[in-house]
Amino acid sequence: MKKWTFLLVLALAVAAWMLPACRREKPAGRTALQPNILVIMSDDHAAHAISAYGSRLNATPQIDRIAREGMLFANCFCTNAICAPSRAVILTGRYSHLNGVRDNAVAFDGAQTTFPKLLQKAGYQTALIGKWHLKSDPTGFDYWTVLPGQGEYYNPDFIEMGVRKRREGYVTDILSDLAVDFLERSRDPSRPFLLMLHHKAPHRAWQPAPRHLNLFDEADIPLPETLFDDYSGRSRAALEQEMSVKDHFREETDLKMGPPPERLNAEQREIWEKAYGPKRAAFLQKRLAGRELVLWKYRRYMEDYLGCIAAVDESVGRVLDALERSGASENTLVIYTSDQGFFLGDHGWYDKRFMYEESLRMPLLVKLPGSIPAGSVNDELVLNLDFGPTFLELAGVPVPADMQGRSFAGLLFGQKAGDWRKAVYYHYYEYPAVHMVKRHYGIRTRQFKLIHFYHDIDAWELYDLEKDPEELMNVYEDPAYLEARRELAAELLKLQGVYGDPPELARKFVHEDLKR
Repeated sequence: MKKWTFLLVLALAVAAWMLPACRREKPAGRTALQPNILVIMSDDHAAHAISAYGSRLNATPQIDRIAREGMLFANCFCTNAICAPSRAVILTGRYSHLNGVRDNAVAFDGAQTTFPKLLQKAGYQTALIGKWHLKSDPTGFDYWTVLPGQGEYYNPDFIEMGVRKRREGYVTDILSDLAVDFLERSRDPSRPFLLMLHHKAPHRAWQPAPRHLNLFDEADIPLPETLFDDYSGRSRAALEQEMSVKDHFREETDLKMGPPPERLNAEQREIWEKAYGPKRAAFLQKRLAGRELVLWKYRRYMEDYLGCIAAVDESVGRVLDALERSGASENTLVIYTSDQGFFLGDHGWYDKRFMYEESLRMPLLVKLPGSIPAGSVNDELVLNLDFGPTFLELAGVPVPADMQGRSFAGLLFGQKAGDWRKAVYYHYYEYPAVHMVKRHYGIRTRQFKLIHFYHDIDAWELYDLEKDPEELMNVYEDPAYLEARRELAAELLKLQGVYGDPPELARKFVHEDLKR
């Protein structure tokens, strides 16, 4: 009797585990349970400018829909916080030193294996719309239309299947139109699809849609606690960067003190002048300096940055609504993310690159009706390296052995992964170059972060994230952290070996630290 009771309980447990998947009907002509995949990625959208992540700056109700109907990842990080490298990592599931894109100057080798290619081979209809930023033509897509280089906010050029053309309007709205058209008219309903919608916004120089130019003029925009950070608790790497709100904003483009952009048509130019003319006049009349000037620059930065996000949020709502109208919503995995984080005046900075939290952390919101628990939160350490393997597993496509990421599909369905990673590895290379952030690598665990700056500097930083979440005090030389430092150094060496990235300089320094 006990045996039959055990078997009955086991059968019920298996049935309960499979129920969410069984509720998803098999679309005509597809492999059972093979979901559509919609990846919406913005550029430089910091997690702390999303209300689902607790933003004090703005509200993002449409992006929050994904969190409300699915899962929010609290600890998603990038492996190299800069645009092109992050995109290459996502496509290939391999670190920068292996996919070849270590910085923004290198062209992506489209001949290498990518998850879109594998999905395409498995029968997926694949489409890419928006920012590409990899200096080579996209491969693995049945249809693509991309912005050349960084792209323009107003009346942008596109390269569509190799042909350049200009489209009138605001870039975020145009990208939304193209995505809606794909979902409602262009896609083949007999095939699963992969649609990658890559927004330009809110990338510098933060030019909002005309309707949003004055959206935050009267808003209460709180100051980051570290806006006036003096970097006294860290190495000179933090001091010698060139990305401070105080010193490195361009007056004409970042602060909008110059003429309107050339691409504006007459109507857009009139709206631009009406919005920004009074702000320029007020600044010139006040003749600000010192702390007051920094506060003024920060506010100008936030008004435009948040204005760009407002259009992205509207776009997410439009695309989600189109997905529902198309009848495909119930079998579509929807992802919202960014290519990395961004400093919003934190430590007095804009931009990214550093391994500090605001730059390292990526937003990641995922929903799949009937499968991912609504309103759930996951706090495991996941990486952009994991995106491709996850999509492939969900599609039933084998993950290549050379992909270094790990699928988090099980985490999406609420499963516990007892052997999940305990640390993430990071490596940034672009120096000397724009913003002058030193080359560095390091690891982050739940409690600690160990960073080594190198090249024309040899500096180690260690942060206790539980006691010092703002990363203001480097405790690398603190005797109280000697054992933690040794353990982290050993883990760093281990991960460099696992990922095939053991710089000889790094190995030398870490071994010496282990001997102390």
